[in-house]
Amino acid sequence: MKRFENKVVVVTGGSEGIGLATARRFAAEGAHVYFTGRRQERLDSAAAEIGHGAVGIQGDVGSGADLDRLYRRIARDHGRVDVVFANAGLSESAPLGRIDEAHIGRLFDTNVKGTVLTVQKALPLMGTGGAIILAGSVAGSKGFPALSMYSATKAAIRSLARAWTTDLKEQGIRVNVVSPGMILTPAMETYLNDNPGAEEGLTQSVPFRRLGEPDEIAAAVLFLASSESRYVAGEELFVDGGFKAV
Repeated sequence: MKRFENKVVVVTGGSEGIGLATARRFAAEGAHVYFTGRRQERLDSAAAEIGHGAVGIQGDVGSGADLDRLYRRIARDHGRVDVVFANAGLSESAPLGRIDEAHIGRLFDTNVKGTVLTVQKALPLMGTGGAIILAGSVAGSKGFPALSMYSATKAAIRSLARAWTTDLKEQGIRVNVVSPGMILTPAMETYLNDNPGAEEGLTQSVPFRRLGEPDEIAAAVLFLASSESRYVAGEELFVDGGFKAV
């Protein structure tokens, strides 16, 4: 038996980067994977890459109506959800003094509101033994320049996991956070291409002297979703090459 044989798994923001790597791992482990993204063309190519019958649903996690459509499809197909990886997120920078309302709204609508709606709307389909993993970041625990609003959203994610662990304890649903460090996602690749020399500075700040791979985050998510972590709840797992610790 594979670890997630016949489990129903939701991955938001699953069409590229960490979400795609995680969806691919879940599918290879036998799960029925449903993943979201904003661009239909990218969803279609990701579904083909993931294989194993993975289903891509176009939508924005900041839209309750889009999430309702996702969960209606899952309810029709399976009648339950076993694992939610609330991964969809947005990163933007703006130094203090140049933060405007639109910047605040975009970040909090996607990273916080989107996470709350993703989890809350899944609950009617979840039962004892369910697992919820939230996407945090080392930025929630560090003070990076021009990232105060992004960092605030990720600190909020950490707080949500603590409170929800208490809220859901009677239902037997675990909530944890996985917090990546500097990971070589498409967004990171774009940043590095636009900022020559930046990669050397980033790698020098990591004890392992390299950027992480999306699949390394995916492995941590699957651990937190599996029975191997059945006594782990309300925790934040940093997958950052030791960046935060030292």
